[in-house]
Amino acid sequence: MALTRLALASGTGIIIVICVVVLIIFSLLIALLSRYKRCPSDKILVVYGSGLGRNKDGTKRSSKCLHGGATLVLPVIQSYRYLDLTPISISVDLKNALSRQNIRIDVPSRFTVGVSTDPVIMQNAAERILELSLNEIQELSRDIIFGQLRLIIATMEIEEINTDRDKFLEAVSRNVEVELKKIGLRLINVNLTDITDESGYIDALGKEAAAKAINDAKKSVAEKNRDGSIGEANARKVQRVEVAHADAEAIRGENDARAEVAMSNAALREKEAEAKRIELTAEKTQQAKALEDSYMAEKRAEEARSLREKATLEADVLVQTEIDKKKKELEAEAEAEQIRRRAQGEADAIYAKMAAEAKGTEELLSRQAEGFAKIVLAAGGSSDDAVKMLVADKLEALMRVQVEAIKNIRIDKVTVWDGGASGQDGKTATAGFLSGLMKSVPPMQELFAMAGMKLPEILGTDLAKTDGGSEEKGKDAKEASNQENGEKDGASGT
Repeated sequence: MALTRLALASGTGIIIVICVVVLIIFSLLIALLSRYKRCPSDKILVVYGSGLGRNKDGTKRSSKCLHGGATLVLPVIQSYRYLDLTPISISVDLKNALSRQNIRIDVPSRFTVGVSTDPVIMQNAAERILELSLNEIQELSRDIIFGQLRLIIATMEIEEINTDRDKFLEAVSRNVEVELKKIGLRLINVNLTDITDESGYIDALGKEAAAKAINDAKKSVAEKNRDGSIGEANARKVQRVEVAHADAEAIRGENDARAEVAMSNAALREKEAEAKRIELTAEKTQQAKALEDSYMAEKRAEEARSLREKATLEADVLVQTEIDKKKKELEAEAEAEQIRRRAQGEADAIYAKMAAEAKGTEELLSRQAEGFAKIVLAAGGSSDDAVKMLVADKLEALMRVQVEAIKNIRIDKVTVWDGGASGQDGKTATAGFLSGLMKSVPPMQELFAMAGMKLPEILGTDLAKTDGGSEEKGKDAKEASNQENGEKDGASGT
């Protein structure tokens, strides 16, 4: 009985131990199964920790990257994370990038990048961007792309960037992808929008290309029209030549038939010879006519071609003449407008000058009229007395002018040729010359008399009113003086 109980107790303990062992094994199996991680196709499984082995160069591996499949992640000593392979779109609006020609341009673009599945590049991604968020990866990639874009644009000219987009994209892809691989990314796509510059250089290039394309198209159309006209003329020429040849052959056949009928119906050899002669003559005539028709057809074709070329040249000349005419008319109108404006300006200036002069003259005359009115008022209201006052004020100047007329004459330098004969008044020619010279200066009394005035008696009286003795004495003295001067003049003349 005791043995039975002991046996039962031993069996129970064994069962419990077995159950515990089975439970532990099952728990371990469950734990191992839970650490067996599968990698989706759109992710990269990164296992890090210890027990990862070594690289080919002998260095310790920092992580193990797996794209697809599954692996066992050891508990406690290893952990894991996933890298998303979803493409990342990055907007890169590069502004004021300096090109090779020192022209700043704006290059708006959009780059699409993603984590590479290349083993080496996956390792770089695991080491550098495993713990970064999506925004941080975008900012890091944008900084790298900005730098490489500026570097590429600085080595290229605007013409290459604008026209040869494939070359530019190839350079961007090559340089940017090399830098992105260093952080575990690869370049998927590059999309460049319109490239612009502040100076308008790219717009000018586009306008130049458009103008060139339009001119080339116009030239091609003109050449095709020319070729079509030439082909049409050639076709007409060939048609007319062929028709002429056909007509000649038909006539030749008819003549041959007629000759055969004539020869078969001719009874006499004489008629046969005549028919033969007629046949040969007709044949030669038709051949000459056929050649003449051919030549005439060629001549008409050449004349048509020359007329068409002449019409084309005349049209070009007329168009150019019309353009020159319009240009000259516009230039003449512009010149006429300038002349009209210049004449209008000159007329306005002359009018202003004459108006100013007229105003000055009017002011002067007004002032003179006011002064004369004051003089008349000062003369007691008598205009004659006012005029005499004005003349008396100017007498000194009048006498000075008359004296100035003879004051520089040097009598001792005057030579008079005199034969000694006396004139009607008993004076010699020399005396008459001196007397006339002195009389050329009117006395003061005569000046006052001409002015309607009379000298005051304090200045002297008229000699004609004094006694006769004084008058005779004056005459004798004057004659003696004249005779003496005459003798001196005669001696000087001799």
